[in-house]
Amino acid sequence: MNFLIDFILHIDNHLVTIINTFGDWTYLILFLIIFIETGAVILPFLPGDSLLFAASALAANPSYHLNIWLLVLLFWLAPLLGDSLNFKIGQKTGSHVQPGSFLGRFIKEEDLIKTRNFFEKHGAIAISLARFMPIIRTMAPFIAGGSGMPFKDFFKFNFLGATSWMALCCVSGFYFGNFPIVKEHFSLVIIGIIVVSLLPAIISFLKKKLSN
Repeated sequence: MNFLIDFILHIDNHLVTIINTFGDWTYLILFLIIFIETGAVILPFLPGDSLLFAASALAANPSYHLNIWLLVLLFWLAPLLGDSLNFKIGQKTGSHVQPGSFLGRFIKEEDLIKTRNFFEKHGAIAISLARFMPIIRTMAPFIAGGSGMPFKDFFKFNFLGATSWMALCCVSGFYFGNFPIVKEHFSLVIIGIIVVSLLPAIISFLKKKLSN
């Protein structure tokens, strides 16, 4: 867990190490991290927004030889395919997540409840909105699959969410990630990205507490 926290907070340094170590294989590694974060419902804690931002920022620096257009393609396909796989897993196993079951060991019941409430509140568009919210973005496709939603309806909102998420993170990273003030305080920027992405869940939690 300590390594994961350090990886997220100093993701730019870790990405440089990956690039220097693996070269062109870096593209596959980055694709797999995003794909697994969304496709494997038991791993919602892997980096998402911060990874796209940091990788796009490095792509703007010629020293790292990262092709921004290839990153854009991979960062669009990874959540699109990952969420689709997650949806299919939900179709097959969504009703079997019980305490003590295999999935129940990895999926927190409170996360499922939060996502179900979010889904009930916003309807199908929750699939797109959830893409910008850690944890919930991993649970939403799973719950959608288990709810009986037709895949074609799910895919429309999945497409919208993946496209807008990729565009926002990659464009902001590519054009702002190398500003001197951003480079000097990159860890703080990453923390800011995480906090902003968690804000909807925090606000919802506070509203619920205050209403009780």
